[in-house]
Amino acid sequence: MNTPSETRRSSLLSYFSLFTSVSTLLCCALPSLLVLLGLGASVASTLSFLPWLVTLSRHKQWTFTVSGILIALSFLNTYYIAPRFRRPDACNPNGSSACREASRLSVALLWLAAAIYVIGFFVAYVLGPVLTKLDGA
Repeated sequence: MNTPSETRRSSLLSYFSLFTSVSTLLCCALPSLLVLLGLGASVASTLSFLPWLVTLSRHKQWTFTVSGILIALSFLNTYYIAPRFRRPDACNPNGSSACREASRLSVALLWLAAAIYVIGFFVAYVLGPVLTKLDGA
């Protein structure tokens, strides 16, 4: 099992990956999807209420790059680095289920972050050109 510091580091990386992937979804993917669905007024009111989204969307290449790197590092940590440092005596024998639950939560958050990132990437970079080609055909 993981030591408390390894579990904390893994959980922190998973939470940070989730945060950055949600920011990519909010800044770039969700507004694009809403505009494609004809909800431009909703996007305008959201941007007036949350003006920092405009800054994120102006730098969406950096936002997606940093998010992708953090998610990749989190996968590397979860599936390659952390298992190599697990020791059988790392968790308290009376509370060993806490370590398993923390590990499961960390893995679930990581996969959730990856799914949000893929959806955001698809909507921000792939959906527009595909719909433009379909519209022109």
